[in-house]
Amino acid sequence: MFELQLLLSILTLSFTSQSYSSTSQLSILQSHHHPKPNPLSISVIDFGAAGDGVKYDTVPIQKAINACSAAVSKHRRQCHVIFPPRKYLTATIFLKSGVVLDIHKKATILGGAKLEDYPKDQSRWYVVLAEDAADVGITGGGEINGQGLKFVQRFDEKKNVMVSWNHTGACLGDECRPRLVGFIGCRNIKVSDVRLIEPAYWCLHLVRSDNTTIRDVTIYGNFNSPNNDGIDVEDSNNTVITRCNINTGDDAICPKSSTGPVYNLTVTDCWIRTKSSAIKLGSASFYTFRNFLFDNITIVESHRGLALQIRDGGNASDMTFSNINTSTRYYHPSWWGRAEPIYVTTCPRDASSKAGSISNLLFVNITATSENGIFLSGSGGGVLSNLKFINMNLTYKRWTKFPDGLVDYRPGCQQLVNHQTAGFMMEHIDGIVVENVVMKWSNDQSMRWNNPLDFRPSTVNNISLLNFYSRSYQQ
Repeated sequence: MFELQLLLSILTLSFTSQSYSSTSQLSILQSHHHPKPNPLSISVIDFGAAGDGVKYDTVPIQKAINACSAAVSKHRRQCHVIFPPRKYLTATIFLKSGVVLDIHKKATILGGAKLEDYPKDQSRWYVVLAEDAADVGITGGGEINGQGLKFVQRFDEKKNVMVSWNHTGACLGDECRPRLVGFIGCRNIKVSDVRLIEPAYWCLHLVRSDNTTIRDVTIYGNFNSPNNDGIDVEDSNNTVITRCNINTGDDAICPKSSTGPVYNLTVTDCWIRTKSSAIKLGSASFYTFRNFLFDNITIVESHRGLALQIRDGGNASDMTFSNINTSTRYYHPSWWGRAEPIYVTTCPRDASSKAGSISNLLFVNITATSENGIFLSGSGGGVLSNLKFINMNLTYKRWTKFPDGLVDYRPGCQQLVNHQTAGFMMEHIDGIVVENVVMKWSNDQSMRWNNPLDFRPSTVNNISLLNFYSRSYQQ
């Protein structure tokens, strides 16, 4: 009742400067010099948040969000929930339409590490969750931390063993852990200038959402922890990701088509390091992926660079990968990936799946230093078609001690297969252009790298090579 009375009296308030220690629970920032009014703002401290990192602040945070939502409904403009510089321990909090979490650069939201901190429904296991909301976001320069290291059951330099809540029956397997931030069925999302740290599972998850901008976001997950993906774009359209720094153990940016298509994804000006794939389409790939642009991306010491992993009968087409600098290396084979700078594959996941198709891909202005070659593999039921590789500088050398000579089809398909390393390994392709490509090989004879192109004419048709150079070099 108190919050309602506060909202009804808002029109009598005036506010000339924003302060985190304001005695008013609800402040309107107004300026007569701008045609659009500034957003409303509410501090979680004024709703009783302790901010000591020990006591749970879930209730006051949710009260602040609810009051902000009521103010949005009344005043028809966005409302910011302010987190002053402190640490706020919380169970799941639910973001609502028109509300933006504004986390000060010295503030941290800490996700709880107990099962009871999350809803009963496993699909809603997030520290921050927005469902069927519009005009929502997160900003302010601060941090949301999932305390993922508390979910490590046993630390391992190869791959950490993680706690799983599968005993609940809510989900099965070792991936039964909470995600960090989720937007489900939302539209008009803006996530900017925030640090998303140590997720226990996936970090930033878009599900059936539309019109999302992710800008100036830093994502960090423990490098040895599996399944801590950076950004998963699932069944979501019209997404822009720009100026992001992603350093994590598992896939960094991962579009998935589970219940619907994924259209119009743009990723630019990003830096990525991962023990799995930097960019990975799939492996959930039941529907269409189309109209993607990846430009000006730096990939460092990743297990796989640019990857299309179609396993469930979907189709991927009309994509450009441009101005990309990548280095890929071997890690322990328990991680999917064999140091491929580019990996384009389609094959049935299992006997119940069907092969999808991949077509109209352009790779242009690519520089790669890698321990393995480019792998392009269609399948009998789904060929790759109209692939173009233009202006590429490829350097192949070894600097780790993990074994080579393996082709990785995982997940499903043929798993790991013994095969000699090649600069381009190709199978089941109809239409490929390789133009202005320089390929350099380490001259270390112990590596037995002497095969620039590996393909069988029976499965690769309509291949064009123009200005293709391959040579060894002195390390």
